[in-house]
Amino acid sequence: MLFFSQGSEETSISPIELKEFVFTALAKLGPRKNVLAIPPDLTRMHSRAGEITRYVHEFYGNKLAAILPALGTHAPMSSKDISSMFGDIPSNLFQVHDWRNDLTTLGEVPGTFIEKVSEGKLKYSWPAQVNKLLTNGNFDLILSIGQVVPHEVVGMANYNKNIFIGTGGQEGINKSHFLGAVYGMERMMGKTDTPVRKVLNYAGEKFAKHLPLVYVQTVIGKDSAGCLQLRGLYIGDDSECFNLAAGLSLKVNFQVLDKPLKKVVCYLDPSEFKSTWLGNKSIYRTRMAIADGGELIVLAPGLKEFGEDKEIDRLIRKYGYTGTTRVLGSVDKNEELKNNLSAAAHLIHGSSEGRFRITYCPGHLTKTKIESVNFQFGQLSEMTKKYSPEKLKDGFNLVDGEEIFYISNPALGLWKYGLK
Repeated sequence: MLFFSQGSEETSISPIELKEFVFTALAKLGPRKNVLAIPPDLTRMHSRAGEITRYVHEFYGNKLAAILPALGTHAPMSSKDISSMFGDIPSNLFQVHDWRNDLTTLGEVPGTFIEKVSEGKLKYSWPAQVNKLLTNGNFDLILSIGQVVPHEVVGMANYNKNIFIGTGGQEGINKSHFLGAVYGMERMMGKTDTPVRKVLNYAGEKFAKHLPLVYVQTVIGKDSAGCLQLRGLYIGDDSECFNLAAGLSLKVNFQVLDKPLKKVVCYLDPSEFKSTWLGNKSIYRTRMAIADGGELIVLAPGLKEFGEDKEIDRLIRKYGYTGTTRVLGSVDKNEELKNNLSAAAHLIHGSSEGRFRITYCPGHLTKTKIESVNFQFGQLSEMTKKYSPEKLKDGFNLVDGEEIFYISNPALGLWKYGLK
């Protein structure tokens, strides 16, 4: 059922309107006594989820019993992160998701289903895991809040991904990421009907109907001045709100170019992007737009590590971004990668497969470390002087007579050349 729906390519929802719309939708749900909110973490700062969570807290007061940021494999939010994103909500409401331990398994998607959706590439079963708070907290409302945008693992982010991945467990996250990587992210990005989404939908229909889930989905786009605008808000308890949001997202977040790009420069906001685990969105979201023999330059002043998780960080440093064939070979030969398939999937995603050069310009990692994982190294000071984020505009720019394509935040979109 849809409780609220508004959005278009020209819509701009103000903070006052957003509060009114959220309150209107929540009022339609009727009185609730025990509410759980599941927003994203700081890596989705621009989703407006922090603001929406504040309105949820204002609406429900002490009936909002807990807030569980959907960390997935990300590092826990610091008190500074929480304050920055969620404002003055009491800190004691925030719970930390431990993707290795704080779990309950709702059911298992059979291997025959995985084999079918993967076109025979994989045959393992998939556990539908969520944080045990969802099942043990006796909630009469679980609000899943987040932004719908093209995504490299599932096709379009959010909806039940926020539950089964964001509050999911090690095995489920590993296997879902690997399914997407083996199937091919170029075949999935910007699409709602993908193998990973089919698995999540199966789990939702078969195992999660008893959970009182309501989804609050936003769509964020940029106006002509480059400022972020809330283009859409969709609130409901089934796939309709997600499908509406995804349809709008494809209009405002997916840019199709008429020619391949020879040089792309991406800037990674240091408050959001501290690892290549997150920063490689610069690769995922642009790879379908970059020409063979082209170059991607990543300006990453906040980059200080490879993985958000210590074990994944170690595996990235050990195996590097070496392409699908070599990574799959390493999975076959090494138990540690077999047991960490999300890391293996990430290594596949983070390679250009030899098609184009990837030059990382980190704020805190050395040349040796960057090159050890199979990227080229660029001096951040030199590159930011030449490609100044303060001077470049999103899209085509001329720098010293050379045409480059600049992206100020690759997490907000998807770029490719040719047909959609």
